[in-house]
Amino acid sequence: MNNQLLSRQDPRVADLFRRLEKVIKTLDKLKVPDRRPLHGERFITDSELSALLRISRRTLQEYRTAGVFPYYLICGKIVYKESELVQLLEDCRKQSLDEQVLI
Repeated sequence: MNNQLLSRQDPRVADLFRRLEKVIKTLDKLKVPDRRPLHGERFITDSELSALLRISRRTLQEYRTAGVFPYYLICGKIVYKESELVQLLEDCRKQSLDEQVLI
């Protein structure tokens, strides 16, 4: 068995580093850019929201009809403002018994 110390000058190591750099560049290209189209506000599509909340798109439609979720209809496409949804969820939050002050 050859107990040889590998250094960066070794062609095998240099090749490994070149390949790793190439993989990193490829992964950077695959990143999904953060969409912030209007004044720093993020808008979420119907399918993204249903995946986040783990509910069906039909349930989202029922919530819209009932006026539960605020939404925007733009040329037939429904989007939700993230900040409004976060505020709605915070307003609907119920305290646990540990957080409640018992009288």
